[in-house]
Amino acid sequence: MAKYRLGFKQSVTKDFRRIPDQDVHNILKRIDALTQDPRPVGCEKLSGQERYRVRQGVYRIVYEIVDEIVTIIVVKVAHQRDVYK
Repeated sequence: MAKYRLGFKQSVTKDFRRIPDQDVHNILKRIDALTQDPRPVGCEKLSGQERYRVRQGVYRIVYEIVDEIVTIIVVKVAHQRDVYK
């Protein structure tokens, strides 16, 4: 399987400012692991959207997979209580 490239929406930078540094480090490791397997065990497809969600502690990473150009676009990173608002 080909390694996927990563892309981030500009708003994700703002999302990371609200998260403690240690958690940001763990989230970035989890995002990097998505380049090897974009649909890991535990990921869920969001209903009504072409997006997926994966957990990292109390945080959720919402992303899109574009198989045609082998790219993952991270859309949002937030605490589980805020991510779907």
